[in-house]
Amino acid sequence: MAHPIVLIPGDGIGPEVADATRRVLDATGVAIDWRVHDAGGDVVARYGDPLPKETLDAVSEAKVALKGPIATPIGHGFRSVNVGLRKALDLYANYRPVQSMHGLPGRYENVDLIVVRENTEGLYSGLEHVVVPGVVEGLRVVTERGSERIVRFAFETAKARGRKKVTAVHKANILKLSDGLFLEVARRVARDYPEIEFDEAIVDATAMRLVLDPSQFDVLVMENLFGDIISDLTAGLVGGLGLTPSANIGERAALFEAVHGTAPDIAGQNKANPTALIFAAVLMLRHLGEDEAADRVMTATAGLINSGEARTADLGGSHGTREFADAIIQTLA
Repeated sequence: MAHPIVLIPGDGIGPEVADATRRVLDATGVAIDWRVHDAGGDVVARYGDPLPKETLDAVSEAKVALKGPIATPIGHGFRSVNVGLRKALDLYANYRPVQSMHGLPGRYENVDLIVVRENTEGLYSGLEHVVVPGVVEGLRVVTERGSERIVRFAFETAKARGRKKVTAVHKANILKLSDGLFLEVARRVARDYPEIEFDEAIVDATAMRLVLDPSQFDVLVMENLFGDIISDLTAGLVGGLGLTPSANIGERAALFEAVHGTAPDIAGQNKANPTALIFAAVLMLRHLGEDEAADRVMTATAGLINSGEARTADLGGSHGTREFADAIIQTLA
């Protein structure tokens, strides 16, 4: 039976990288029932909403979605579609593996990290209001339930992937109640996994330590805003956001995406690098139990990049979006 998957192309370069990724997945032979639905700034004029109800309903029904980049206005404007999807579907766990690719710009050769980010609470969830003119208050909500399930997700991820250590990243020295609760819960959950090393790190020190020597870490787990920042930092260690995938996991649905921007300056020009979304699709295939196909796509894509045989312009190559996808498809054949 074909896997039902909602494809949300997104804005800017989104449709191009989404099409490239779809063609690569189709070339694996995995049976997929693609259900294309819209979301993002480009659809507001048609639907009156950047996240149409029919799109949200489609993801709820299919339980799996693949999403291209979606623009979020800075300052005033519509609320982030990414946040809206995570909140509406309770996609509480954000999972971002970060691995080095050979022969690319970067300070390190052997980065292999997993950043696990709580996805529905904290400052990033955007609970803000005007107290009086000129004064805005943002609410940072941290719950015991939210903390426990994300820390347990991190330990279960480490266990499933043979990882040796989980680090709880926090700011409990200053945010004594909110991050204090998170850290207290993390210590308690860690006792259920004696075979996995547990340690703690203050978030600003973690940023410095990652730049100095990322091999100190294995799986890192943290609250929402810290995770947004630290995951981008780790992407910078291996060549940027164009190479790093993301999975958003909940009990009822899962959404896989590229976390880079919409790059409107190159949209429609066949210049975008689809690697991040292709790697996100690899995570999706594993989620669906299609490990053999996931291995083939990962090996083909990484092999072309590592050897220099096929790279897009941002990686120093000459392949366009379509041509890079064609090279992967040819390798899969």
